[in-house]
Amino acid sequence: MRMHGSQKRASGDPYFAHPIEVAGILTEYRLDTATIVTALLHDVIEDTPVTRPDIEQIFGHEIAELVEGVTKLSRLELSAEHLRQAENLRKFILAISKDVRVLMVKLADRLHNMRTLGYIPKQAKRERIARETLDIYAPLARSIGVHRICTELEELAFQHLNPMARAALIRRLETLRAAQGTAVAMVSSEISARVETPIATTH
Repeated sequence: MRMHGSQKRASGDPYFAHPIEVAGILTEYRLDTATIVTALLHDVIEDTPVTRPDIEQIFGHEIAELVEGVTKLSRLELSAEHLRQAENLRKFILAISKDVRVLMVKLADRLHNMRTLGYIPKQAKRERIARETLDIYAPLARSIGVHRICTELEELAFQHLNPMARAALIRRLETLRAAQGTAVAMVSSEISARVETPIATTH
């Protein structure tokens, strides 16, 4: 909180709310203390005057290594042309992530950014981030077995890339759900009637 200071998110929230949310996502996976601390610190090297030696001095070598790993992924994200070679970039990210915890922090970071993507005013930027998420981060989540994050990333990306198709799908699903509800009620009623009918016995 001290180092991020008065920095703001696109939503207008104080920036430090973001690493707290990222850490919260990771607590759902019962990850170790070092990973949660890394989530809280994951943007300080990139966005504040804090250096890796500063982190190592206060939090130790393991956390400094993890935070630096996440920072490298963020810098790669800023410099790479994601959509040109998404498959190669995914392989590269996996290759340079020596510790799967670095990937977990990065995926939680991306998930919270996707949850708040609607606050970014420029549609082209929202669509670029959504496409990058669909092409790179959702498959990465799937590849390390974090299916819940993968599914939510895909749903959020689809919402921004094709909102009309998503709305049509939701309407169709609601129609089907209503029809199924009627069918279930009819079957339940018939079963109840059969169960309540006395069984004729033969002598």
